[in-house]
Amino acid sequence: MISWLAIAIAAQAILGSAAVFDKILLRRRAIDAWSYTFWFGILGLFALFLLPFGYRETAGDIVLIGIFSGVLFFASMFFQFWALEKIEASEALPLLGAMSPVFTLFLSTYFLDTSFGLLDILGFLFLVATGFVLFFAERRELRHGILVAIAVSAFLLAASHVSSKIVFTETSFITGFFWVKVGGVLAALVLLFIPALRRLIFRSTEKARPHSRFLYIVNRGYASLGSLLVSGAIFLSDPALVDATQNMRYVVIFLLAWLILREKFRGRVLALKIISLVLITIGLGWLALGEYVRRLPPLAADRPITWGLTFSEKFSSQLGLDWRENYRAIIDELRPSKLRLIAYWDDIEPQEGQFDFTDLDWQVALARERNIPIVMTVGMKTLRWPECHIPAWAVFERDPSFALPDYIRGVVLHYKNESGIVMWQVENEPYLAFGNCPARPDGFLADEVALVKSLDPSRQILVTDSGEVGEWVRVARQGDVFGTSIYRKIYPRFGGSITGVFQYPIAPEFFRVKERFVRWIDSIPDKKFIVHELQAEPWSHLSLNETLYQEQLQLFSPAYFRDTIDYAEQAGFDEYYLWGAEWWYWMKEKHGNSAYWDIARDMFRDHR
Repeated sequence: MISWLAIAIAAQAILGSAAVFDKILLRRRAIDAWSYTFWFGILGLFALFLLPFGYRETAGDIVLIGIFSGVLFFASMFFQFWALEKIEASEALPLLGAMSPVFTLFLSTYFLDTSFGLLDILGFLFLVATGFVLFFAERRELRHGILVAIAVSAFLLAASHVSSKIVFTETSFITGFFWVKVGGVLAALVLLFIPALRRLIFRSTEKARPHSRFLYIVNRGYASLGSLLVSGAIFLSDPALVDATQNMRYVVIFLLAWLILREKFRGRVLALKIISLVLITIGLGWLALGEYVRRLPPLAADRPITWGLTFSEKFSSQLGLDWRENYRAIIDELRPSKLRLIAYWDDIEPQEGQFDFTDLDWQVALARERNIPIVMTVGMKTLRWPECHIPAWAVFERDPSFALPDYIRGVVLHYKNESGIVMWQVENEPYLAFGNCPARPDGFLADEVALVKSLDPSRQILVTDSGEVGEWVRVARQGDVFGTSIYRKIYPRFGGSITGVFQYPIAPEFFRVKERFVRWIDSIPDKKFIVHELQAEPWSHLSLNETLYQEQLQLFSPAYFRDTIDYAEQAGFDEYYLWGAEWWYWMKEKHGNSAYWDIARDMFRDHR
């Protein structure tokens, strides 16, 4: 099926050029606004030729709404043509294009229960902004009456499009379009019952020169094609989005007004018009991306998904737990399919050159006994605040980067023959500016990946980046597997100040689109993408052991936990590592709330 956006763009290109031709005819006074509107309505009879291609019987109330929509559209065109008699097309139509989508959005929200995704909102805002930029680019002041005429035209156009959408949802496109055009024809015929208007219409028509009359008929037929395409786009999509695309007309109007009408654009005016073209391009790009998302192939409901989790002995101890009991409960009660463990530098090498693997060996051995595969994380930046876990001796004695390779080498060689470890993770979101971390030299990640690969070429290497704000491209090309995080609700800090809870307005399809783009830009079509960190605990401005219990429930309720799991499944990955198992256990043991623990246990059980 052809995209509604492609249809809308074609329609607006036609209507934009038709509007410029309208101005040429009106400048020559071939026909005044009343006559022009009359013949515009009468030419709606061409809809009769569409009837053999799909007319069907329709309820009387829907027919009346269709006729009413046509009358509104007819009235809108009159006020538009009246304004075009008074001012340039490049002055009147941008304001119409800015106001009409806003009116349409309000009306469709009320009558059609319209709701947009983030991409649609961005596209809508950029396109509407274009109209206002173009309007303010003009030097001359518009009289009050012209402004009122444009505003009335915009509102009537919005009402017509919303009412036509109601008709299209209840009947076929051809049937709905026919009755809308019938409404325009009837409105035109009513003018003939008013003697003064009837005389004006026929007198203006008789005075029109033959070549102008012919051009008028040709241009009306040309514009009718654009009108047909607009209706087709409304049939396929939301009228507010379709209305927003009418700013595309100004690409055509801008060029034709310059080439044909000889309108001059210099200095500030020219600059603002160029800015408007940039805004149009960006806005259409967002709408195109939204359309691309909607056309993504559906995910298989029964696709196999691997659910793992991350465990941090540091965080478990911070919560006041016995981390060994916590870990054993996770292994024996939750029984995740995979584990992500952390070789904290400050724990493994508390003194320079002296390695202590006691605690980590215990974790690895227990997972191996239960046949749970392990992803082992190494590097300066690993997991949990403060992100970079650097031993004191490395901080005070020299640049930590110089000592890091010895630690990595020690960890990899120690576990090289450990059968339970299936993959190395090198650093954790290394390019995300988050945490108390020193500056790193260029190419540090590539050097660390190469070091691990040289020491243990048998295992794959996982590299990671932030899901929402990370750019992925430079990270994804470096490892064998790429991991992204998914954090829906955060408590960010900017410049040291706490900004409050923020939930990303991102649909799960965002990750599918981003993955496809990175695969294409990096030429890595076969690389595995996973979610190394799926938020499953609250993010507070304080440590969770210092955050009020009720506040934690508000930040991340059990219902939100379930919703997050559903959201993640819709993101399209086939391997996830949940973040927050220590907190689930803490909520159960310290607060008697086992809801999170039970949700996770049931999920792991259902996916074994």
